[in-house]
Formats: sequence, structure tokens, C-alpha cells
Amino acid sequence: MLSKKNQIALLSGIVIALAFLSRWTVGHQGFFQGALIIASLLGILPIAIQAYQALRVKVVSIDVLVTIAVLGAFVIQNFEESAIVTFLFLFGAYLEQRTLNKTRSAIKELVEMAPETALKQMDDGEFVEVDVDEVEVGDLLLVKTGAKVPVDGTVLSGEGSVNEASITGESIPVAKEQGSTVFAGTILDNGTLQIVAERVGEDTTFGRIIELVEEAQDSKSEAERFIDRFSKYYTPAVLVIGFLVWLISRDLELAITILVLGCPGALVIGVPVSNVAGIGNGARHGILLKGSEVIGDFSRVDTIVFDKTGTLTMGNPSVAEAEYYGDDLGQARSYLASIERESDHPLAKAVLEYLGETTFYPVEGTEVVKGEGIVALVDGRRVAVGNAALMEREQVAFSPQNRADLERLEREGNSLVLTSVDGELKILLGVRDQIRPGVKDDLARLKRLGVKNLVMLSGDNQGTVDLVSRELGLTEAHGNMLPEDKSAYITKLMEQGKIVAFVGDGVNDSPSLALAQIGIAMGGGTDVAIETSDVVLMNSQFSRLPHALGLAKATARNMKQNIIIAVGVVLVLLAGVLLSEWVNMSIGMLVHEGSILVVILNGMRLLSFKLRS
Repeated sequence: MLSKKNQIALLSGIVIALAFLSRWTVGHQGFFQGALIIASLLGILPIAIQAYQALRVKVVSIDVLVTIAVLGAFVIQNFEESAIVTFLFLFGAYLEQRTLNKTRSAIKELVEMAPETALKQMDDGEFVEVDVDEVEVGDLLLVKTGAKVPVDGTVLSGEGSVNEASITGESIPVAKEQGSTVFAGTILDNGTLQIVAERVGEDTTFGRIIELVEEAQDSKSEAERFIDRFSKYYTPAVLVIGFLVWLISRDLELAITILVLGCPGALVIGVPVSNVAGIGNGARHGILLKGSEVIGDFSRVDTIVFDKTGTLTMGNPSVAEAEYYGDDLGQARSYLASIERESDHPLAKAVLEYLGETTFYPVEGTEVVKGEGIVALVDGRRVAVGNAALMEREQVAFSPQNRADLERLEREGNSLVLTSVDGELKILLGVRDQIRPGVKDDLARLKRLGVKNLVMLSGDNQGTVDLVSRELGLTEAHGNMLPEDKSAYITKLMEQGKIVAFVGDGVNDSPSLALAQIGIAMGGGTDVAIETSDVVLMNSQFSRLPHALGLAKATARNMKQNIIIAVGVVLVLLAGVLLSEWVNMSIGMLVHEGSILVVILNGMRLLSFKLRS
């Protein structure tokens, strides 16, 4: 019976239409009354079944109110009211479910993106199409142009461009080659890849995203839990009020009308639809909001603490400035590249990328000076590559210009790489981690969204931290901080009454991510980021952060709007029925169901939310 509820609503509506049509044409009162009785009985059956199921678990639901009201309408033989009330209630439930399903479109779209088959290499070396559930870790798979990557894995051979929008929210293709990581659910735009499966099924990043969004949409916020408790007591209270009204006025129709108008339908549905729509919008933009509780806390954040490396900066040092001295500079560049090619120092890669294509010479007699650099013979010449202390050790003479350049680059937060050839300074490079493009504008957006304090905590030296802070206009910046120092600082901020969000890379900052009221991971889809934080920016794109905060605030506002609409309509209707004559049971139910539709449509606006620049 309950599975046929929508068909019953349609049939009831047709019978009611026929009843009124006969009344307006042939004026047959008997047919009119009979049709309305049939429509009432049809409509009340699924409602009464739901009321009975609720009472069995000791819950006085909205269905109980409507069932009692319709039975009362039968007692006073007001079949017109009973038929219209049941139809409107069923039609409202249909609209409610239909629009709620639309708000869950993000989940549907994600599930439809999930790969169903894979080309798996069999024992004879041939690739055969199999169901994706048959793929196991370690299997070799072939991905062709236009196909979905079936699992998380690593490229063994081949090249191509992959659309990773399902993971990152960005549709710009990402180049893949041997050694690159690929994710399930992404699409190979061009090329052919052979990959080895590393995570399959629900363990893939894509599978876990779906699971997280589903859990988030099913979770309940503090507001929703309050409304659940409120409804639990509110519905019996309406019953008592209706009974008292009947006792005082002896007007059964008035008491029944109060029961119908007191239904808190819009109140019950208003908050969940806002949360579902908000989480759905985030999922489509590469933002995981892990539950409606997170949305409430995130919307009130007034302090955001940032890790520096990999969050405000790119996380990959590069040569920012270079100074050259003397002659034979091309040869000096080749000597530097030859030594750096054999070094495993973090700055070596940045130097090699800067130098680009060059001539390499054999390196002999390499001496590593701990904490200072490397000295070696290159092409028969003594070459030293390292910091200023190594140059002093090599008795390299600095001119006033050399010293001025050194001091300037250090002031600007650079790590210095100096190169001398046979005791003469030839090259001075300033290497630093570059600020993410657009971060300054994004931080300004966060301020406009009401964030009062922007704080940076870093393990880097205070000089570099101050430089980045001045450039970005941060409220505070603290350097030389270990992970435990960061956690202690966040604790201090929270003790001061601030609502703190921490933004980090999800790896070395996991204690801070877990400690802050809201942990935001620049995730890139990593396991640690997904597990530790409350909000994940799946593509590690900082520009998603203002959208995420704006979305949380819009969702919280939307919830409040829906509560005001729901409560306001009930109060207006109850005042109307008690203080005027224009509100009857049918009009009240029509307005009541209309309010449910209004809060749903209001919530659905969040699906198209975009942050204004």
C-alpha cells in the first residue's frame, strides 16, 4: 500500500476532480458526496498505515494528526475537507520526495561516474574486459582513450591526459606518464595507459568520496537533532491543544482544523534539505564537507590558522633570483649542474630545474661538508657549491657588491646557494618556496566572509615567515614551530573563545587538523587528508576555501530561513483559524503543503550556489 502512495494520490485527485465537475455541471449531490467519500478513504489508507507504524514505536507523527483530523471530518460529515486534506497531504509528500531526490543529485552523478568494467591482463597476456569487481590489487590493466580509469593505481607504461573532475572538481586534463598516480572514476581523454591496481572497489579514492558524501548527507546537525526532539513533543502538544479547544468551544470542526494546521511538516523537512543541498554543491566542486555538524561549526569560524609549506605556498622550492659574477658564466652553470645532479639535497632539484639543458662534466673527489655544501673537482677545477659558511671555509673573497646581494636575498626570505670556481665566486642563487598564485585575493575573500584572524604557523625560520606574512597581509605569523607547538597554539586560541579552523596538508599537521574545531585538508585525495579532517579540498586548490566557507555560511543561513518560514506559517494559520473566518481545513492544508514546497525550493537554491567575487 505504501509503495503505491503516489498512484493513490493521483487516483484520489482524479476522483475529487470528477466530484467537483459533476457538481458544477449536473449538480448531482449524491454522486458528489460519494466520490468525496471514496477519495477520502483512498487517501487515508496509506496515511493511517504510516500513523499506525509510528504509534507502534511510540512516536506521535504528523500522520497521526492527519488521520485523527480526517476521522473527525468524517464524524461531522465534512467529506469535502477530508478528501482535499488527504489528497494535499499525499501530493505534498510526493513533491517532498521528488525534490529531495533532486538535491541528492550529487551522489547520483558520482555513482554514475563509477567505472563498471576494466580491461584486465589474463595469464596468456591478453587484455580481457571484466567486471570491475573482479579486479584485485596487483592486476595489470589497460586504459584506452575515452575510458574510465577503473581503480587507483600507478602508470607502468604509456602517456595520456586524464580528466580528474570526479576527484578534484577541475576539468583541466592532467598529463600522466610512467610513475604517475591515477584515480578510479577519472577519464582518459587521450593516449593509452597500462596501470597496476593498488586500491580497488570501495577502497579507491573515488569510492571513499562517495561513501563520505553519503554519510555526510545522512548525518544530522545540532539543529536537526533539536527539531527531532521538538517534533517529538510538539505533535502530542498539538493534539492536547486541539482537545482543549474542543472541550472549551465544543466546536469539533475548529479542533480538527487546528490538528491539521499544527502539522510541523515544513519544520521537519526544512533543515535536512538545506544540508543535503549544501553538501551536494560542495561535492560537485571538489569540496568534501563531512557532515551537517561540520557545516554549522564551519559557518561560525572567526579564526583560520594556516600551515605555510604546501598550503599558502606551493611546497616546491624554486629559484627566485640569480646573480652572476665574472667571466665564463656558461661553464660555471655547467659545473654547478654537474654537482647538483649527484646531490640529494632538497634544493638541488630546484637548481637543476632552473639551469635547464646544459653540459655535464665528470665529478671527482667529492667532499660533503655537513651543513655547508659540497666541494669537488669538475673538469680539473675546484668547485664549491653551498652556503656562505662554505665559501668562507674555501677562502672565497666577497666584494661589497657580493655582500650586498647576499644580505638582500636573505632579507627576502631566500635560502642561498653559492657557487665558486677555483676560489672565485661565480653564481649566487636565491631559492624559496613560491606563494600559491591568487592566495592573496583568496585571503581577502575570507576576510570579507567574516574571518577576523588569519594566522600562519610554520616550521620555517621567522624571517621567511614574516616575509610571507607581510606579502599576504596576515594577522599573525609564527615560525620555528614544531607540530606540538602548533597544537598548543591552537589550544590557546580556542581557550580564548575563538572558533578555529586549521588548514594544512593532512600529513605532518594531522594533530592540528584533529584538534581544531574545523580541520581543513589540502588533500589531493590522500588517505590521511580524508580521514583526519572535517573539510577536504580534493584538488589541493586554495581557491576552493572561500567557496567552502561561503557555502557553509549560505547553508546555515538557509536552515534558519527555512525554520522561520515553517514556524511563521504555522503561527499565521493558527492565528487565522482562531481570530478570523477565512482559514478552514482545506485552505490551511493547502498553505501548509505550500510551505513545505517553499522550504524545499529554498534549500535547493544551494545546489547552484556560487561565491560572489
